[in-house]
Amino acid sequence: MGRIYNFSAGPAVLPEEVLREAAEEMLDYKGCGMSVMEMSHRSKTYDSIIKEAEADLRELMNIPSNYKVLFLQGGASLQFAAIPMNLMKNGVADYIVTGEWAKKAYQEACMYGKANKVASSEDKTFSYIPDCSDLPISENADYVYICENNTIYGTKFKTLPNTKGKTLVSDVSSCFLSEPVDVTKYGVIYGGVQKNIGPAGVVIVIIREDLITDDVLAGTPTMMKYKTHADAQSLYNTPPAYGIYICGKVFKWIKNMGGLEVMKAHNETKANILYDFLDQSKLFKGTVLKEDRSMMNVPFITGNSELDEKFIKEAKTAGFDSLKGHRSVGGMRASIYNAMPIEGVEKLVEFMKKFEEENL
Repeated sequence: MGRIYNFSAGPAVLPEEVLREAAEEMLDYKGCGMSVMEMSHRSKTYDSIIKEAEADLRELMNIPSNYKVLFLQGGASLQFAAIPMNLMKNGVADYIVTGEWAKKAYQEACMYGKANKVASSEDKTFSYIPDCSDLPISENADYVYICENNTIYGTKFKTLPNTKGKTLVSDVSSCFLSEPVDVTKYGVIYGGVQKNIGPAGVVIVIIREDLITDDVLAGTPTMMKYKTHADAQSLYNTPPAYGIYICGKVFKWIKNMGGLEVMKAHNETKANILYDFLDQSKLFKGTVLKEDRSMMNVPFITGNSELDEKFIKEAKTAGFDSLKGHRSVGGMRASIYNAMPIEGVEKLVEFMKKFEEENL
């Protein structure tokens, strides 16, 4: 069996040429006689791998010099605790809850200080992004937190919230490198890489230098301090070395594609193909308010759970994998990250049309 179309929400599809290149280098990386999986993270060879990965990411995102790039472990979920531990100087933070992961981050922050839920879209099953132009931001809030793209529910902040001068912290796990961003608008921008950038096991944290201090909550473990990793250039302990190496290859792949502007156009094309079909379909319908739709994650339903099950099963047989919606919402979801080719979405729509004809 050849490669299928993998619509998984994460770990997710990676560029085929990156996988082929990694396969070629698996036993012998550039003539050094060993795999990147086996080499010391203190070696000169590995040092150039991690430094080059950082340099390419800085170039792609136009990251200013007063921001540090950290390659860490523990996934985005560990950052739910690291953020309050490192940033809650006044013990107060404001959270905008637009999905499961923002909710988990908010609940975690409640353990470390006063976390305020200043806006939420839970009233309509997280199917929209609330108006964030004039929120009751706390006067002494240390930061305002968002999850920018909600993987499970398929919503995306098209406009960043008005934080009234407070530091913005954003989890971009499922929209990382999908379009250009202005890093200067954030204090911290972070995400797990297993959706758009690499294999599971790496989380990238881009953090403004003034937020990296020794002044952290009492009891913060050494490994949870941003300063620990910033001072050691992500090499305080053994990093997820192979994962970072793959991330580096994906950065190069995006650069070769033409950078984030080109990536955005590529992603818009794919999303439009699928949304345009959903908008005129008599059987399928999208679940998200039009103006808040994600380019990365597209949830949809037939309105009949048995028909949904039938669709998922037949789609898998036809070579379209992982279209089942998240267990908390049901239905279907197509995750169409950077590495999903346009052809994959076109073929999916063709299949959906055929299924619609047979089942209406």
